Amino acid sequence: MKNIIRALRLPFISASILPFIFGSLIQRQDFNLPGFFLGLFAVVFTHLSANLINDYADSRSGVDWQDKRFFGFFGGSKLIQEKKLSEGFYLSAALLCCGVAIISIALLAWILESSLVIIIYALVVILSWQYSSRPLQFSYRMLGELFIFILFGPVTVMGGYFIQTGLFPDLRSFVLSLPFGFFTSAILFANEVPDFPEDSKSGKFTWVNLFGQKHAFVIYYLLMLMGFFSISVGISLRYLGVISVLACLLVFPATRAARILSRHYSNKTKLVQSSRITIAIQALAGLILIIDILL
Repeated sequence: MKNIIRALRLPFISASILPFIFGSLIQRQDFNLPGFFLGLFAVVFTHLSANLINDYADSRSGVDWQDKRFFGFFGGSKLIQEKKLSEGFYLSAALLCCGVAIISIALLAWILESSLVIIIYALVVILSWQYSSRPLQFSYRMLGELFIFILFGPVTVMGGYFIQTGLFPDLRSFVLSLPFGFFTSAILFANEVPDFPEDSKSGKFTWVNLFGQKHAFVIYYLLMLMGFFSISVGISLRYLGVISVLACLLVFPATRAARILSRHYSNKTKLVQSSRITIAIQALAGLILIIDILL
């Protein structure tokens, strides 16, 4: 069970659950509870499926074999490299999770009487699997960060909003989705910095390649600042209330994480701290925004 939890990368699930819950609560009149739970099931199991297929693909490409140590936040779950689980297990588990998500989406489309749900979800599945799988391998072509921004920001928030309102696309839900997109992209980027040497050897190119490992903290700063700026835009447009200002206080731990990235960019043990801090920032900011919407 411990290995399965590790393979699923459960600590990262908050990155998809929180934006979906937030998007679902933007407009609560005539709240569709069955639709909410079916959507939540689809989001969670799609995320788990993507986590599993990512490890499978990175094992097949050789990236995860460059450094077989397990750090918890980056470099994959390493269970294939430790010979505790097989590539076949990851592929089968990914297909199983994807199957559960597809059933949830089919039921959701039936409840909402909308074929748009199926069309959008088909695109989501393709993007999430092609993030690391052939032939597209977005994460190997410096496109992974962009697609993570889209999937964990606009798609998830606007998806929750669409289930409750039937509105898509929608400017309000798009603006409110931006903090989640930027903060989740920052999680990915913080995890890419320690993986840079192994990624480069295996032909995997990320945004770290733009400035190099030593100066990668600049991009991290930009992602974080854009996240806080988008919160301020939401407040100025009165999409968010004053409680959301509290989320901007998270700039202090964000600065600490950036300092770790700048000083210890080649020390994987130290960089675990920056990854942990960034995950906490995304989760806390998400909870603050959810509370703000509720109140």
